[in-house]
Amino acid sequence: MKLKQTRFVTRDVERLADFYETITGAGKSVGTPGYVEFDKPCEGLAIAGPAVQETYGSAVISPAANRSAILDFEVADVDKEFVRLKTIVTDWVMEPTDQAWGNRAMLFRDPDGNLINFFMPLRKSGDNRRAEHQQDI
Repeated sequence: MKLKQTRFVTRDVERLADFYETITGAGKSVGTPGYVEFDKPCEGLAIAGPAVQETYGSAVISPAANRSAILDFEVADVDKEFVRLKTIVTDWVMEPTDQAWGNRAMLFRDPDGNLINFFMPLRKSGDNRRAEHQQDI
């Protein structure tokens, strides 16, 4: 078995697809008015419009109602991404923070309320970046 795709259903495909294109740098590999898939580094992510609801039946899918999943993106530098996204993201959940399990992470929501985690592993002890953030833990 292989997980092939994560697909968000939204009322505004263009808005949500543009948001993910902006935050990830991924291009759109498939794009129609009601459906978008992304290239690297986000292959496996898709955005679909409300017509998908009709395919699966009435009331099976509720656009913009996710409160249980998190998309995790590993990035080179969480702090640089935070600065870059400050004017793009409007719903911040957690600013860059060192986590007890060895990651530096930030959490925010996309325009439909889906939770996104940008994280980076903290380097081994003795690394300047880790030491620089130790006082924040």
